[in-house]
Amino acid sequence: MKLTTFRPDLFGPHREFQAFLSMLHVIGLPFNPFQENTWLLHNGDQALVIDPGCWNREEEHVLEEELTRNKLRLVRCLLTHAHIDHVLGLAWVHRRFGLAPELHRADLPLLDAAPRQGQMYGIPCEASPPAKAFLQEGDIITLGRDELSVVHVPGHSPGHVAFVCGAQAFVVSGDVLFKGSIGRTDLPGGDHDQLIDSIRSKLLPMADNTVVYCGHGPDTTIGEERRSNPFLR
Repeated sequence: MKLTTFRPDLFGPHREFQAFLSMLHVIGLPFNPFQENTWLLHNGDQALVIDPGCWNREEEHVLEEELTRNKLRLVRCLLTHAHIDHVLGLAWVHRRFGLAPELHRADLPLLDAAPRQGQMYGIPCEASPPAKAFLQEGDIITLGRDELSVVHVPGHSPGHVAFVCGAQAFVVSGDVLFKGSIGRTDLPGGDHDQLIDSIRSKLLPMADNTVVYCGHGPDTTIGEERRSNPFLR
């Protein structure tokens, strides 16, 4: 048995965390000018990608090399939400792996508007393939014998969701909760009060040791944010 030390405080250009006796492995890949965290979750055989933000050939190669290095088959593509920095790789993922995104229906207008978002920021963004499925609160995402629960956490965007692994005490939070901060609410569809309510009612009740894999920046824990996040006091 290989034991890899679990370091939720570790942050760098390429991170992999493996909890003792865990079934799911989590790989974080910061991509694009927004330094968005793309997440690969795998069980040693199959993998799913969350928020593919790879926007050029070099970053596409990085993601593909992770799959090759770990001998993984990519089987699903999930979105926490559909802001441009989280969807820049969707067209490539569809061409390369035949996968279409799964997201909450309320964020479909954002997904459809991604190429226009790109024009605003001066970043080319190909149109996404049509959604494969729409996620909602309570859905269970399976990867082999492992499960992720879908939690609807609007506020940063109307259809923002988080993916919770209760068995291993982690959540992929997208742009809802960050280390010492929270998501923006000044973008179209944002609502500050709704975001705070989402965090307080859906995320903070989780155990203190729950690791939060954020959409940008370093990882944190629910306990740390409950104690010290200035936006939640």
